[in-house]
Amino acid sequence: MFITLEGPEGSGKTCQIRELAAYLQGLGFEVLTTREPGGTDIGDQIRQVLVRLENQSLHPRTEILLFLAARAQLVEQVIKPALKAGKVVLCDRYGDSTLAYQGYGHGLELSVLRSMLAFATDHLKPDLTLLLDLDVETGLQRKRKEAEWNRLDAYEVAFHQRVRAGYLDLSAQEPVRWRVIDASLPKEAVQLAMREAVARYITDKNNGLLSAPAEQGN
Repeated sequence: MFITLEGPEGSGKTCQIRELAAYLQGLGFEVLTTREPGGTDIGDQIRQVLVRLENQSLHPRTEILLFLAARAQLVEQVIKPALKAGKVVLCDRYGDSTLAYQGYGHGLELSVLRSMLAFATDHLKPDLTLLLDLDVETGLQRKRKEAEWNRLDAYEVAFHQRVRAGYLDLSAQEPVRWRVIDASLPKEAVQLAMREAVARYITDKNNGLLSAPAEQGN
C-alpha cells in the first residue's frame, strides 16, 4: 500500500505519521516512512534550496521543477523498491501538494501540473490519501511555535488559504482515495481517526479481513 499524508502548514503530519507507522507495524506490516521534499540524499539537498528563507526570489516555475526533481528521485530510489518488496509506504506529502501549492496557491495551470506529475512519478499514485485539514491561521500559529519557520511558511495568508481550499477541492474530486481528517482535534483523536480510515481501507481491500499480507495466506 502507498499512503500519503497531506495538509496545510501546521496540520501535524510529521508527528502523526510516526504513530501511524507504529500502528501498522503492530498489525504485522513492514512499513517505510518518508517525506517530501527529501527522502533521499539528492532530495534533501534540493529541500534545502526550497525551504531557505533567503531564497525569496525563487520563481514558482523554478519551485515546481525542484519539487518534481526531488519527487522523481524519491519514487525511483525509495518508493518503488519498497512497494515491490511488499512494504507499506507512508509519505509525508506527495504529488497532491504540487497541485495544492503550485496549482491552487500560485495559480499555475492544473492540467500542465498533472502532466508534469505523471512524468516525474512514472504515473505512481497513492492508494489512500489522508488530508489533515486545519484552519490556516491556527496552522501557521502552530508552525511558528513548534517548528522552524521556512520560505514556504512565509507566503502570505491568502496563499495558504488558497492551498487549503485546493486540498478540499481535490479531496472532493476523488472521494474514494481521500479521507478528510479534522486536524483541529486533540492529537490523540486525530491519530484515532487516521487509524480508523486506514483500517477501513485495509478491510475493504482484503474483503473484510483486517490483516497484514503475511497473515493472509495465498
